[in-house]
Amino acid sequence: MTPGALLVAGTTSDAGKSLVTAGICRWLVRQGVSVAPFKAQNMSNNSMVTPDGAEIGRAQVVQAAAARVEPEAAMNPVLLKPGGEDASQVVVLGRPVAEVTALSYRPMKAALLEQVLASLAELRARFDVVVCEGAGSPTEINLRADDIANMGLATAAALPVVVVGDIDRGGVFASLFGTVALMPPADQRLVAGFLVNKFRGDVRLLQPGLDELARLTGRPALGVLPWLPGLALDTEDSLGIGVPLAPAGPPAGEEVLRVSVARLPRLSNVTDLDALAAEPGVLVRYATRPEEFGDADLVVLPGTRATVADLAWLRASGLADAVRRRAAEGRPVLGICGGHQMLARTITDEVESGAGTVPGLGLLPADVRFGPEKVLARPVGSAFGEPVRGYEIHHGVVGYDEGGAEPFLDGGRSGAVFGTTWHGALENDGFRRAFLTEVARLSGRRFAPAPGTDFAAVREARLDRLGDLVAEHADTGALWRLLESGVPDDLPLLPPGARAR
Repeated sequence: MTPGALLVAGTTSDAGKSLVTAGICRWLVRQGVSVAPFKAQNMSNNSMVTPDGAEIGRAQVVQAAAARVEPEAAMNPVLLKPGGEDASQVVVLGRPVAEVTALSYRPMKAALLEQVLASLAELRARFDVVVCEGAGSPTEINLRADDIANMGLATAAALPVVVVGDIDRGGVFASLFGTVALMPPADQRLVAGFLVNKFRGDVRLLQPGLDELARLTGRPALGVLPWLPGLALDTEDSLGIGVPLAPAGPPAGEEVLRVSVARLPRLSNVTDLDALAAEPGVLVRYATRPEEFGDADLVVLPGTRATVADLAWLRASGLADAVRRRAAEGRPVLGICGGHQMLARTITDEVESGAGTVPGLGLLPADVRFGPEKVLARPVGSAFGEPVRGYEIHHGVVGYDEGGAEPFLDGGRSGAVFGTTWHGALENDGFRRAFLTEVARLSGRRFAPAPGTDFAAVREARLDRLGDLVAEHADTGALWRLLESGVPDDLPLLPPGARAR
């Protein structure tokens, strides 16, 4: 087939663009089509290191898995990693290039658009179809002039656009109509239809609204995707973090295991906890108050894009004292990457925060020093007699006293306190089961990990469900026509955007 592409946009953040894109990728690859995902500019602290050594958004890694291809830098050429209220690290083709504010970033965008278009063209030359995901809303009229992720990309690459609306939040018809109406004519001409997402109930009740929306906009609804539980995959948006995770099933042993994760203001790589939540009998929740650690069998300090600032928050919230009390009582604590750094005696940071040397929690015999070069790696090792693969994304390097702690992956263990810089370690089934067995022993729980949990299979089943969602509830014939022929020529223009010149 002729190489095609389309853009999945959304009325808001967390409308479901990432999952819809993954679903379309899985539906297409089942049809024998070679497909690649693409997101020109992603803003997320949930990232991963690809086999080619690049750092990209985790959503594109999942979408690549849906497409059954290896993730690569070209699939997410620009990644913004927020580190504060008005500061982000800019990662281009998998490597950090600058620290910017919202205003200082804007002059960079013209050059970045050239890189974005080159990456998209490269993927289109190698794959039958490229399914692009937008960012936020495509109608951020204050940002349209230098947009590179939504309609700026669509107009530059002549991409047909499908707009996703989240009906679960209410106001979906107004959101879909307004998204198109506020666009200038050149943008409106590329919007070919709508997808309603997360619908609960009988679709016949929705049909009159869909018919009226089509009459008012001249654009059809290309499907109504039902709300399905258990489809959460690698949350990248802060709106999706902390949403209670459905239990994977009853425990294999006599008791459940409760895991409390510190809900750091700038937490990153929360995907690390997904594998725990997939274990039957493991209950994962996020905590912002000390009492939420009270009955936890394991407390996790996750990754963060601002170790020093989030450590200050941990202290101000009372969670730091709660962690220290746990450690003194021999109750399990796990620190991952930034959380690992917090467990050290001191943190010297002239790179990320510029704070100099600050005291850590002092629960591991180690000190941390931040370096200017970001470490991006995919290490291999073992723990508890089980093989482990992971990935590293960090500036802070943790140095242990010689003989001061028991080795634990690349970090250390002191009593019931564990620290590692490796993300993704818990996705290794054998290691995860062995670690949870040790946590249960330390916490005195009669918990036993289920012997047959295969996290890769769990994720693959979720991707298949997304593919089923598109195949069964979207107008796949219309999607094919958009990929093969582009946008229809006779789409009407809506005011007030139609009057913009």
